[in-house]
Amino acid sequence: MSEAHPKYLWWNGRQMPWEDATIHVTEIGWSTVGAIFEGIRAYWNPDHGEAYIFRLREHMERFSQSMKLVRLDQDYSTDQLIDAIVQLVRDNEHREDVYIRPLAYRSGDGKSFSGFGSEASILINTRPMPSHLLTGKTQHAGISSWTRISDNVMPPRVKNLSNYRNGQLANMEAAANGYDTAILLNAQGKVAEGPGACLMLVRNGKLITPDVTSSILESITRDALITMARQDLGLEVEERPVDRTELYVADEVFFCGTAAEITPIVSVDRYQVGDGTPGPITRRLEQLYHDVLRGIDPRYAEWRTPVGLAKLAPTGD
Repeated sequence: MSEAHPKYLWWNGRQMPWEDATIHVTEIGWSTVGAIFEGIRAYWNPDHGEAYIFRLREHMERFSQSMKLVRLDQDYSTDQLIDAIVQLVRDNEHREDVYIRPLAYRSGDGKSFSGFGSEASILINTRPMPSHLLTGKTQHAGISSWTRISDNVMPPRVKNLSNYRNGQLANMEAAANGYDTAILLNAQGKVAEGPGACLMLVRNGKLITPDVTSSILESITRDALITMARQDLGLEVEERPVDRTELYVADEVFFCGTAAEITPIVSVDRYQVGDGTPGPITRRLEQLYHDVLRGIDPRYAEWRTPVGLAKLAPTGD
């Protein structure tokens, strides 16, 4: 796309031109405290002339669960929102990798702290986001002094905007200390996740990841990688509490998530992970994940929602 932004977005039941979606600045206020969102990717396959949205239904089912947990009224069904997203990506003619963000927030004048009695608004917008899969990207991580939020504080399974302040603090600390990223421990001192990404490690041929009660997001990407590791790579997968020092002696460590995709971690607290390069299991899983996302590998077709761009003639420059 040559424009600075897409032509359209979706707002409260109507797809509209980008420039027409405006609110008064005073409406921001408390409305963002309980706001929830989803991060979804569509991947472009030039050979097919098609973009595939990854696990769209699962994302929107989680979106509905998040709205419920922050007590936002749901005026649109999951199917309605899925249809809106597919139509939006198609009409914006995203012939590229793209990030899709549905956002639900409290409407009004921004004066209400409790939020009860205020209506929910939903915004869906898209933007280009090139994949870094198979590019060789790696990160050096440090264990954060900040503790990961817990279920009875600010439930991590909810994709609430406010939750992400926790990860921001950890990331800023990591940058100040010379790391690329952070790893957060939970209130029990066990490994939780990174800022906006789940964590996996490989040790003695096993794929190990903190379980969903370890103060982590119930990640859709994490679930997909566990499924592929077991079914396609024949790996034993353990979901359990993980000690900090297990990261220091791990053979491989990586983050996973919609934005993180698969990002190898090559050192933790300046302990080198393995030989300091992405390990063989990480590379195999990354290749499989990449091929499934783009429809190169025909398996897991149920995870891919074609946008319908293949039916449209490409627009000229």
